[in-house]
Amino acid sequence: MTAIQWQQQDVTLQVRVQPRASRNQVTGLHGDRLKIALTAPPVDGAANEALREFLAKELALPKSQIQILRGESSREKTLRLTAADSPMVRQKLQEWLS
Repeated sequence: MTAIQWQQQDVTLQVRVQPRASRNQVTGLHGDRLKIALTAPPVDGAANEALREFLAKELALPKSQIQILRGESSREKTLRLTAADSPMVRQKLQEWLS
């Protein structure tokens, strides 16, 4: 399994979230997952909402296209980005992997 998998127009992301960080950012890889630091605390879905907002902003996608498939209450999450097959999204995801 890899951190990013393309399925036609959709992307599946395997991420590890670090809540209560000093700033929102992608910090690299954590094993086979993309590690994302978030300032939000892991209570009442705040970190999940912050994750969706961060990815929407960074990838220029509507939040409605970002779904948490697995891991709502875990640091390790599986996300689906629907209709995310654009050159800008591909370039940004490649930058995060390197």
